[in-house]
Amino acid sequence: MINIGEILLDLWNSSGFATIFSGFLSQNGWQSLVMLVISFVLLYLAIVKKFEPLLLVGIAFGCLLTNLPGAGLYHQELWDAFMDSSSPVYHSYGEILRHGGLLDIFYIGVKTGLYPCLIFLGVGAMTDFGPLLSNPKSLLLGAAAQFGVFAAFFLAVATGFFDLNEAASIGIIGGADGPTAIFLTSNLAPHLLGAIAVAAYSYMALIPLIQPPIMRLMTTPKQRQIKMVQTRTVSKTEKIIFPILVAVFVSLLLPSTAALIGCLMLGNLLKETGVTDRLSDTVQNNLMNIVTILLSTAVGATMVGSTFLTAQTLLIVVLGVFSFALSTAGGLLGGLVMCWLSKGKINPLIGSAGVSAVPMAARVANVEGQKANPSNFLLMHAMGPNVAGVIGSAIAAGFLLSVCSSLG
Repeated sequence: MINIGEILLDLWNSSGFATIFSGFLSQNGWQSLVMLVISFVLLYLAIVKKFEPLLLVGIAFGCLLTNLPGAGLYHQELWDAFMDSSSPVYHSYGEILRHGGLLDIFYIGVKTGLYPCLIFLGVGAMTDFGPLLSNPKSLLLGAAAQFGVFAAFFLAVATGFFDLNEAASIGIIGGADGPTAIFLTSNLAPHLLGAIAVAAYSYMALIPLIQPPIMRLMTTPKQRQIKMVQTRTVSKTEKIIFPILVAVFVSLLLPSTAALIGCLMLGNLLKETGVTDRLSDTVQNNLMNIVTILLSTAVGATMVGSTFLTAQTLLIVVLGVFSFALSTAGGLLGGLVMCWLSKGKINPLIGSAGVSAVPMAARVANVEGQKANPSNFLLMHAMGPNVAGVIGSAIAAGFLLSVCSSLG
C-alpha cells in the first residue's frame, strides 16, 4: 500500500527548502540565504536602477541559480580540484564535462578565455578609432589612465591580504573594462572572479557619479571651459591599416595579450573593410548578445557563499573604487600636462575618458565641459582617449599576466 505521508516526507527531505531550513545554523545554510538576498539586490539594481543591466541581470541570476541548494548547477569543488596541481584531475576539462552541471559547462568558456575574447570581437566591431587616429596624442591619455591599475596592484600587495595574482586581478578594475577584468582574473585568481566582476561592472555603471567630483577637484573652471578645434578627417585606408598594425605590434610586444588585442582588432577590421558588413553585423549583434548571456551567467555562478562572503570581498570593493578613482585622476593629470604643453588648446577633461568604459566616460567628459561652457562639445575629442583606454587596459592586463606568470 502506498504511504502518501512517506512520499511527501521524502519529497520534502530531498528539496532545497529542507536543505535551507535544516542547515540554517550551519555555514552553508546561512551563506546560501545571504547569497540569495545579494542576488535579489543585484537584480533590483540592474532592472530598476539600470546599473549595467545587460550584464548584471545575467550575473545576478547566475548567482541565484548557483546558490539554490540541491540544484547542482555549479560545483566549486570540481573547479578547486581542477586548479589543484596535486589532484589527479588537475586541468581536466573531461572531469567537468562528466560530472559538472549546466553552469559548470558555461564556465568553461570563461576559464578558457573564450567569452572575453568574443566580447572584444564585438567591441572592436562597434568601435570607431577615427577620433584616436585624428589625434594620436590621445594614446598618451589612454596610457595615463592606467595609473590606477598599477597603484591598486601595489597597494593590494602591500596590505598583505592578497598575493601577486590576486592583486593584479584587483588592480585591473581601474581599467573600467569588464571583459578584460574577467579575462585576467579567470587566469590568475578565479576564486575572486565573482567579486571582481561585480565590482568592475558596478563602478562602470557609477561613472556619472564617481568621475565628476574628481574632474572638478583637479581642474579649474577656466580649464573646463576650453573649446577644442575640430579634428581632421581620417581616411578609409588609415582605418583599415590601423587594426592590422596594432594587432601585430602589440602581439609581438606582449604575446600574452594577443588573444584580446587580436579579437578587438579583427572586429574593428570587419567593420572598416566595407566588404564584410554581414560578418560585422553578426559580431555586433547576434554573437555579442549570445556570448553576453553565457558570460554573465557563468560569472554569476562563481559567486558561491564560501568564496564570496569573506573579508577579502569587502577589501576588493574598497580597492576597486580606489583603482578606478586613481585611473580617472591619472587621465586627468595627463590632460593637464597636455593642456599646459599646448598653451591651453587641449581641455584636460578629455583625459578622464582614458578609462576603458566606452562611450560612457567620453559622455561624462562632454557633460562636464558643457556645464562649464554650454557651447563646448568635447564628445568626439574625448572618444580618442576613450578608445585608447580599451587598448591600454588590454595591454595592462597582458603586462600583469606576463609578470605574474614569470614570478609564479
